Amino acid sequence: MHFIDRSAKTAGILYLLFFITFIFASTGMEDRLFVYGDAAMTIRNILANETLFRAGFVSSLLSAAFFLSAAWALYGLLKPVSRDLALLLVILNLCGVAIHCISLLGQFAVLLLTGGAGYLAVFSADQLQAAAMLSLYLYRNGFMIAQLFFGAWLFPLGYLVYRSGFLPRILGILLLLDFAGILFWFFQFFLLPDLPFLSYPGMAVSFVAEFGLTLWLLIKGVDVGRWKQMALKSAE
Repeated sequence: MHFIDRSAKTAGILYLLFFITFIFASTGMEDRLFVYGDAAMTIRNILANETLFRAGFVSSLLSAAFFLSAAWALYGLLKPVSRDLALLLVILNLCGVAIHCISLLGQFAVLLLTGGAGYLAVFSADQLQAAAMLSLYLYRNGFMIAQLFFGAWLFPLGYLVYRSGFLPRILGILLLLDFAGILFWFFQFFLLPDLPFLSYPGMAVSFVAEFGLTLWLLIKGVDVGRWKQMALKSAE
């Protein structure tokens, strides 16, 4: 197996690990425990399922690490098309990952606020519940701020895939549509928060585009001959 085929499969594996850990954190933990607008219920859920909460938190951090690692692997794969744009996609991904990880502190703060530590005795139960819900909202908004960069990185990624010649152009088109969909989600969340359904079509396209890229890298890899041609051309 050519080394670039191994690189493609490595990128696919990292992207798949990102999907698995992210889905577990979001649907396996957050959707089961977090009830936005109901602090008492959320805290009861977390205290009754602390192990699940901690596992979901760690899974979120792992998903961020896998996502950044996948971006770096894609940089190595796509830099013959344009080194500058390949580097840009890594930088944009890194910005999104950094913001996402910082926002996760708000999520973990809920456990600290409800842990019964002695220094919290000066606060009433209602105050602690309000602070816990505020922390969750800060996490949620931080996650959405990260989407600005998670959307933006898809533009150079989609363009490079489209121009590469060693990956299907349809994947590049889908990734560019994904770029538009994620950015629309970002603007809808902050400008039209009462109309979340407007973003659903874009989210569907996003899943098809990114999971499609993952499967292609894992199963088909790249056209090694075309990649070599592109690499030689870029070295001239």
